[in-house]
Amino acid sequence: MTSLFRPTRVPDPDILHEHRTLIRRIERRGLLRGAFSLGALAMLTGCDLENSAAVNDVLGRFSELNDRVEALIFDPNKLAPTYPESMVLKPPRFNAFYEIQDLKPVDGASWKLELAGLIGDKRPWTKEQIATLPEKEIIIRHICVEGWDYIGQWSGVPMRTFLERIGADLTAKYIGFRCADDYTVSIDMATALHPQTLLATKYAREQMADPFGYPLRLRTATKLGFKNPKWITAIEVTNSYPPDYWADLGFNWHSGI
Repeated sequence: MTSLFRPTRVPDPDILHEHRTLIRRIERRGLLRGAFSLGALAMLTGCDLENSAAVNDVLGRFSELNDRVEALIFDPNKLAPTYPESMVLKPPRFNAFYEIQDLKPVDGASWKLELAGLIGDKRPWTKEQIATLPEKEIIIRHICVEGWDYIGQWSGVPMRTFLERIGADLTAKYIGFRCADDYTVSIDMATALHPQTLLATKYAREQMADPFGYPLRLRTATKLGFKNPKWITAIEVTNSYPPDYWADLGFNWHSGI
């Protein structure tokens, strides 16, 4: 019996490799894990596996669906597991898309946090001003998209506290971050308001060292590591999608854990 979904031509097996980034993005939470065979792609793209644009469009739509599902199932009140101080890795593991020796540390004396978007008071903040805000400590697991993890001890001002202090619109969709190394990332407002999301200034109760984000980095318990930017220099509150380095390259934007 002839299948209605059988491709009319023998497909190039490299088609899955070509779109591996989007497939990895879709499968991140296992919602559609294992669903992408050549046959499935042939059916979804109208049997033309040589049409790279068609395959990319289908995978992109599945990835967007995955992000929407993640957002729907995210519980803003559910806490991630915490750990005893005895398990904390000192110093934390360095992670970035370049080598540690290429790092250009931030000058703390001249550093300022710029603010933009839907914020009532856009005056920049110094690290001394941030140090006057209420501090919270969390001991959580950092999980990297590459498959490794460690237990870290972070202290800083809760993101919700900071957003309230500057008069941010808490009904906005996104928080965008820009960093001293030109890295950009954005998160959803629900994650920003989560009780375990900090603007961190300390690690293991000491001032955070240069390689790990000095003087300010995001530390959230509900996102993969690459969604926790270091060396933050600007924050924007917005309803328009802000730039996000890895998401714009095809990785899962929501990237929840």
